[in-house]
Amino acid sequence: MSLPLPPLPPTTGVDDDDYRPGGLSIVDLLTEEHARIGTLCRELADPGLVADQRHRLAEVLVATVTRHLSGEEQYLYPSLRSALPDGTAVADREIAADAALLHALRELSAATAGDPEYDRTVAQVAEQVTRHTRAATGEIFPALRAVASEADLIRLGNRVQIAEEAAPTRPHPDTPATPPWNRIVEPAVGVVDKVRDAVTGRQTYLDDLPDGTRP
Repeated sequence: MSLPLPPLPPTTGVDDDDYRPGGLSIVDLLTEEHARIGTLCRELADPGLVADQRHRLAEVLVATVTRHLSGEEQYLYPSLRSALPDGTAVADREIAADAALLHALRELSAATAGDPEYDRTVAQVAEQVTRHTRAATGEIFPALRAVASEADLIRLGNRVQIAEEAAPTRPHPDTPATPPWNRIVEPAVGVVDKVRDAVTGRQTYLDDLPDGTRP
C-alpha cells in the first residue's frame, strides 16, 4: 500500500522497486528515540541528583519528547491514516494522548526540583512515556511494517528527522496536531522556542549540558 510521500528522486540505472534511500527507517529511528527518552526518565527519577542537575535534565527531557511528538504527528500518524483500516482511530487516540503528555511536560518544565509535587510530575511523565512506547512497539510499528515498503519507511524516517530539527523545544499542546497546519505552525513556533533557549541559556540536548551537571 502506498504511503502519502512525494515522488522518489530520479535515479540512474536503478529500478524503482530496488531503490533504497539512505538513513534509518521511521520504525528504527523512533525506536531509538523511545529508548533514549526512557533512559532520560529513569535518570531524572534518580534521588541522588541535586536540584540543578534535575532541572537541567528535565529541560532536556521536555525538549526531546516535544521534538519527538512533533515528528510523529507530522509524518507517522498521517501515514497510519492512509495505510491502515483503523489508522484514523489509532492516530486520533495517540494525538489525544500526546496532548496529555505535552500538558504534563509543561507542568514538569514549570516545576521546581525539591517541591513536594515534583516527583509526582516526573512519575506522571514517565508513565505516559511508557504507554506511548508500548503502543508504538506493540501495535503501530508492526502494523506499519506490514503494509509499507522499507524504502517508504526510510523516507518517512528522513522526514521525521528533518521535522524534529525544526520542531519546538517547549510543549505547546494547543497548536495544530495534524497536517497541513502542524507542518506550517511547528517550525514557526520552533524558531521562537530556539530564540528563547538561546537568550536564557536553556540546553535542550544531553550532550550540551555543562560538565558537572550531567548525571
